[in-house]
Amino acid sequence: RIISGKFKNKKLHFPKNLKTRPLKDSVRENIFNILKHSNKIEIQIKNSSIVDLYAGAGSFGLECLSRDVKEVTFVENYSHAIKILKKNIQSLGLNNGYKILEENIFNLNKYSELKKNYDLIFADPPYKEEKIDKLLSIIIEMNYLKKSGLLILHRNKLDQEVMSTKFDIIEERFYGIS
Repeated sequence: RIISGKFKNKKLHFPKNLKTRPLKDSVRENIFNILKHSNKIEIQIKNSSIVDLYAGAGSFGLECLSRDVKEVTFVENYSHAIKILKKNIQSLGLNNGYKILEENIFNLNKYSELKKNYDLIFADPPYKEEKIDKLLSIIIEMNYLKKSGLLILHRNKLDQEVMSTKFDIIEERFYGIS
């Protein structure tokens, strides 16, 4: 469901297979509480440009749209998840403010529709994804994030990725196994 904003309490559809792991409502709610109330973060969600990488059913990006962001770009390459994402967009009656890029994330550096300097990038890759360092490198090399922008990376808490020194870790939270 959508937690807050103009689509509050609207139900979302999710794939019924195990290939896509939906972002739990409680985790999403906590992320938005941190974004709104943290003294360490200077981003305003309203009127921001957001990228939802590994978008799946789109719950994060749709929550952003419910909270009046300027635009959300959903990036997903799994066809079943894209169908569910489009179904969610349709059920919310959205006609603008979003773009869907049906593309492998690791081809983004070749993808001209992804613009530069987003305010926030949300990445929720499968827990088995091993190329996080490559993803971070693409984000840096292609200048997808504003200097003052924020990257939120949702991972399994047991993963031992080394974050690029080009990113400052502002906060780390643990929710169950994530």
